[in-house]
Order: sequence, then structure tokens, then C-alpha cells
Amino acid sequence: MATALTMAHAPDASAALAFTYPTRVRLAYDELFAHQVTLALARAQIRKGKGVVTTGDGTLRTKVLESLPYSPTSAQTRAVAEIAADMAQPLRMNRLLQGDVGSGKTLVAFQALLIAVEAGGQGVMMAPTEILARQHFEGLAPLARAAGVRLELLTGRDRGTDRAMKLEDLAVGRIPILVGTHAVFQKDVAFQDLRLAVVDEQHRFGVAQRMELGAKGEAVDVLVMTATPIPRSLALATHGDMDVSVLDEKPAGRKPIRTAMVSDERLDEVVDHLRKAVVEGRQAYWVCPLVEESEVVDYASAEQRFQHLRAALGDRVGLVHGQMPPADKDAAMARFVSGETSVLVATTVIEVGVNVPNATIMVIERAETFGLAQLHQLRGRVGRGDAASTCLMLYQAPLNETGSRRLTTIRDTEDGFRIAEEDLAMRGAGDLIGTAQSGLPRFRVADMERQAALMAVAQSDARKLLVDDPGLTGSRGLAVRALLWLLDQDRAIRLIGVG
Repeated sequence: MATALTMAHAPDASAALAFTYPTRVRLAYDELFAHQVTLALARAQIRKGKGVVTTGDGTLRTKVLESLPYSPTSAQTRAVAEIAADMAQPLRMNRLLQGDVGSGKTLVAFQALLIAVEAGGQGVMMAPTEILARQHFEGLAPLARAAGVRLELLTGRDRGTDRAMKLEDLAVGRIPILVGTHAVFQKDVAFQDLRLAVVDEQHRFGVAQRMELGAKGEAVDVLVMTATPIPRSLALATHGDMDVSVLDEKPAGRKPIRTAMVSDERLDEVVDHLRKAVVEGRQAYWVCPLVEESEVVDYASAEQRFQHLRAALGDRVGLVHGQMPPADKDAAMARFVSGETSVLVATTVIEVGVNVPNATIMVIERAETFGLAQLHQLRGRVGRGDAASTCLMLYQAPLNETGSRRLTTIRDTEDGFRIAEEDLAMRGAGDLIGTAQSGLPRFRVADMERQAALMAVAQSDARKLLVDDPGLTGSRGLAVRALLWLLDQDRAIRLIGVG
């Protein structure tokens, strides 16, 4: 044992080999196991309250599927089956639906909502902002019409009589499916029989927030959607308290997005390219990393680029950024969605949720300053219609090694899961139970990138332990309590009610 430990810490030992030494693997397992016990306890806490058995007869879902001009992917069909099986159990569902941009999460989520309606209950879909809630509502409206189900939108803009009428209809069950912001959980919003809450999770919830969400309502099933593909090891670490459905296929017929790296010395050529596209009736995004010009860093500012492009292309250029008043931001987005403006200069405020099928060009200025996940999400804003789309990543030469690796990865693949694996390898996994989302992981010995299989074993063992000994009172349970204390897993200790 001493030899193995000495070798593992020898400065000239191979890092890859170090992870194969039995002593180190055992320590890594203990660390991963303690982490997974914490998440499994959180999962048990969420599911502790008896759920409501929700079983649909499939009639509404069949109407929707028959109205579609395409067939769902096998991944979508599998995910719906997993969700239906969960909802049919007498335990509360706590499931993550993760899929890449364009993988069809919305259709899966709507079918889940229809299961609730078929069973005589109600469903709600929540989005983090009003503009995204409105977009979900507009996207789901044709599916609701096909099913013959009433769909309503509730946001902060609803006032007076309109709001009162919606709340009354909701309370007596006349609104089967509601779309809104998280404000739908305000005290005066009452459902007759809420069975399912779908949360469009644009920014990852931590375990604590998911536990709070699960406590809302009476035994409500929860389905959290994320458009950020997560590597298997990171999904196990971050979402060990949830069951996971993965959409790893794209619907047939989606055209690939041509992605190119372009030096900012060729900026005038890019503007000329945009001018031609505007004449042809196409639309484009131009994303900048800052809102205003900075004396500290020389990144392009959205305000400055807006003035430059307006001088070159005329008044068909719009501007949107996070510092604008919400009403101005919504108006600018609405003008772009309607086609009134052809080029939208923006910050990463448009990273998630915006859906304009006619937008076929994405220009990302100073692309080397963005993270891999951001670049992938931004590129996903185009390629949503029938026309071929392009993503131009403008960079400032010379690129350092990290910037070059990022941009080359995005240029060479559209596979969000592969991009996420590369992202994990480049920047670490973050503080998984805490609040940090990047940087070095909290694990002292374990390495999620190299030991994903060990993470899976730890999760399986943790869940079995809590099935066999939910109170951790047996001999092994008491040993695990000591392990949790030694590894500072305070959350787990609080969850089992130990001092």
C-alpha cells in the first residue's frame, strides 16, 4: 500500500496511471460515494411525499403526433415512455430532460403535459423570463390546437379583469395547460388539480433549489428541461438526485450549420456578406461581448458595433442587451421576430430561447472570449428554418492555445455532448453541490473526467444503500454517517437529521 501511495504522488508518475492505483481508486470511490449519498438523500427527500398516480390513455398525444409533418425520433419516443412510466408511479417524479439544441425537447414536454390532462389533471410550463414564456406559448399553441386542449399564458403583464378571469378558470380546471414565468407559483395562482410542472431550466438549479421546487404544490411531478448537454459523469454528479432522460438525436432533415473562424482583420468582408444577405431577405445576429466600450479591455461593444452597422446597412439594424429596460428589449426583439429589422446586434442576452427561423447568419465578435457552451448555444440560434445557415466566429489574432482549442472544437463539430465533454476537460466541473459553475471540482482525489465509470458505480451503490437502510441506522449505514462527517458532507448530515 505504501509503495502504491508513494508512486501515486511521485512527480514523474504518469497522471493517467495514477488513477489506476488501487489505493487511490478506493479513496476516489469513497469520495464519489459520499457525494452520491448526499444526492440520493436529497432525491429521497423530494420523493418522500406520496405522489399522485397519473396515467393517460394516449388519445390527446395521438392527435398531436398525427398532426406533425414528421415522425418523432426514437430518443423522443423513449423519453416520453420514461416520463409516462414515472408519472404512473405513486411517487413524485423528479426528472431531468436534457437535449442538444434542436433535439425536440418541447414536443416531449408537451406530451408529458398531455398525460396530465388525459388523466383529468392540469399541467404548467414555467420559463425564467417573460419573453421565453411567450415564445413557449406561441410554439405550443399549434400542438394544443391539434389536441383540442385550451392553452393559456400568464405573465406579469396580466392585470385586472383578464388576470382575474384566467385565475378563476385555472382554479376550476377550465385551463388544462398554463404557460408562464415562475410567478405562476404566487399565492393567488391556484390550480384545481396540478399534476405536472415543467421547468425550462436556462440556468442550472442546484440541489437546494430543486428541493424547494418539489415542495411547491401537492405531490406535483417535476420535469426540468435543459438545453445544455451535460457529459455523463457531470450529469451523475450534478443531477444524482434526479432521473435523467437524454435526447441524443436530431430530427431528420435538419441542415448542418456551416461554421468558420474569421480573423477580425476581415471585418469589412463580413459586413459586405451581411449587406448581400439583407438584400436577399435574410436575417442575422451579431453578438458582442460587452454592452459599452471599455477602457480596460478592448472587446467590441454592442453600442459601438450597432452604430457602425447602422451606418453601413441603414435602419434595418436593431440593438438588444441586458441593460435595456424590459419593455425596450421586448420591443427590439419583437421587431426582429417580425422581420422589421434584418440584423440584430446583441449581447449574450439572446443566448437562450430566441427562435427566428428566417435568421440564417450568426456573427460572434471576439469569439475567443466566449466559453464553449456559450458558443454552442449562440450558434443554435440559427439553423431553425429550411435555408442553409452560417456561423462566423470573428477572432483577434494571434489566438492563444485555449482560444484556438475552443474555436476549433466549435468549428469541427455540432455535437453538443462532444462539446460538453471537451468543455469539462478544459475547465473542470465546478463546485457541484455549491454555487460555482466552473473551475476546479471540489473532489480532492476523484477525477470526473477520467473516472466516469466509478461515478456510476458510486451512484448505484448509494441508491441501493438507501433502499436497504433509508435511515442509515445499520452497521454499514453508521459507517457511511462517519464517512459523510469525515468528508464534510454537511448537507447530507442535515438531510438525515444528524447534529
